[in-house]
Amino acid sequence: MSDKKKTTLWERYLTKEIGIEFKACLYFFAILFFYCVFRMIRGSFEASILHMAEMILSCYAICYLQLLLFNNFDEADRFGAREYTGLAVCTCLYGLISFFGGWFERKPVVSLILGAYVIFLYFCVFLIYKTKRRIDDKVLNEELKIFQTEHKK
Repeated sequence: MSDKKKTTLWERYLTKEIGIEFKACLYFFAILFFYCVFRMIRGSFEASILHMAEMILSCYAICYLQLLLFNNFDEADRFGAREYTGLAVCTCLYGLISFFGGWFERKPVVSLILGAYVIFLYFCVFLIYKTKRRIDDKVLNEELKIFQTEHKK
């Protein structure tokens, strides 16, 4: 393999960063949606900029934690002890940050419901990545077949 085809350290780093960026924004949007629904149920159509800043910062921090300590458990092929541990730790962090940040008026029940919602989010993201891998495998296999038939000629 030539040097031009090898991925550089920079490219591998950039790939990880783009993945974190994507997931942090995805989780932020989902948590912000939950927050807005909570606010509307309470009769308010305003959101705190401070709460939103805390949400996005916590999403980035927790996504880095997922990558560094729990090997991106939401992108795993299967769930084992490490993945369940990561899910539990990260879910608890979202719940604790939401409670102590006062996102939901320090109502522990709402922070627990957020935790259940986050578990649902992780499950959805797990299924999305699993489906994406299956589709990528199909595409790569089709491209390999095309490449093999073209080079047999």
